[in-house]
Amino acid sequence: MAEQKKRKGTRTGFTTGACAAAAARAATLGLIGGRVPARVDCELPRGQAVRFAVTEGRCDGACAHAVVVKDAGDDPDRTHGARLTADVRLLPAAPGRLLIEGGPGVGTVTMSGLGLAVGGPAINPVPRRNIADNVRAVAGSLLVRQGLAVRISVPGGEKIAQRTLNPRLGILGGISILGTSGIVYPYSTASFRATVVQGIRVAAAQGQGIVVLTTGRRTEKFALRELAHLAPVCFVQMGDFLSAALDTVVAVGIGEVVIGGMVGKLTKMAQGASMTHAGRGAVDMDLLADLAAEIGAPSQVCTEIRRARTARYAAERMRDLSMLTDFHRALAERVVHDLTGRYPDRFRLQVLVCDPDGNRIAEAASGSCAR
Repeated sequence: MAEQKKRKGTRTGFTTGACAAAAARAATLGLIGGRVPARVDCELPRGQAVRFAVTEGRCDGACAHAVVVKDAGDDPDRTHGARLTADVRLLPAAPGRLLIEGGPGVGTVTMSGLGLAVGGPAINPVPRRNIADNVRAVAGSLLVRQGLAVRISVPGGEKIAQRTLNPRLGILGGISILGTSGIVYPYSTASFRATVVQGIRVAAAQGQGIVVLTTGRRTEKFALRELAHLAPVCFVQMGDFLSAALDTVVAVGIGEVVIGGMVGKLTKMAQGASMTHAGRGAVDMDLLADLAAEIGAPSQVCTEIRRARTARYAAERMRDLSMLTDFHRALAERVVHDLTGRYPDRFRLQVLVCDPDGNRIAEAASGSCAR
């Protein structure tokens, strides 16, 4: 782990890429000097120098082994505690060559669209360069006389990957080695946004003409059941990243979009939000009251909705009046109208609405869609 102490909730951590680079640098030092250091100074992709603790260091003259345990700081990262492992060995017959390989626990790329070679290890370009830069920085004349092979592995990576989106992206058998800055920020949204964009690009690269965007686990489960005939790669959990998802859809030329959501997030979409997170502004209760009025709800109920604070309250009042389906259909139609207005003639759109238990309530569409 990197030597770092900050108060709870603010402590940054380090990416799998940074930890792999540190392990590779430590193993290279061991190969040169005969002893793997207990700590190593590693340069991150943006130039910062960070000291990492190193464990399990050993070398036998032709090969050296080092491990850096990932510390994600206060971010709830699936790979926190993973043992990023580097084995560096000599390549006497290939002077000057630096080979970076994936070992057990590092995923294998099986689909195009990730910017990585199909059949190769899931070591992203920035971490790959960072690993190479750190090895070259300490290898010196050794790399001139002989080549070096660096194998990155992650014990238990196969199990960790099962709790990530890797299988859906066609990354099988392990985790990805990621990170553009080397640093993980607590509760960072950057990695989530990048995953959304990546998922849509993979779907396009597989020739899919449709993508199903959902706002969370419950809506994804609902959409998977409703659209079971679609390939798994079509389903992308976008979370709150509505604009990032739709901008990517347009950029890659996907012609059909399905959005699966519940009343709260859909209201945010209908009111023009680009990010649907609760902290990015309040739900427009006037909009929901107007929709209720349009479908014939009593004026007193509409007034109560205007004064309320949650979209779910509006849904519950509509349920009590046996107007739940009409209300959600009107909301879905408003979402279709707003989003097709924001992205005119860019894609066909269908909105599927479910309740908190994953039951289908209503739908609306701009044209011929998935069903």
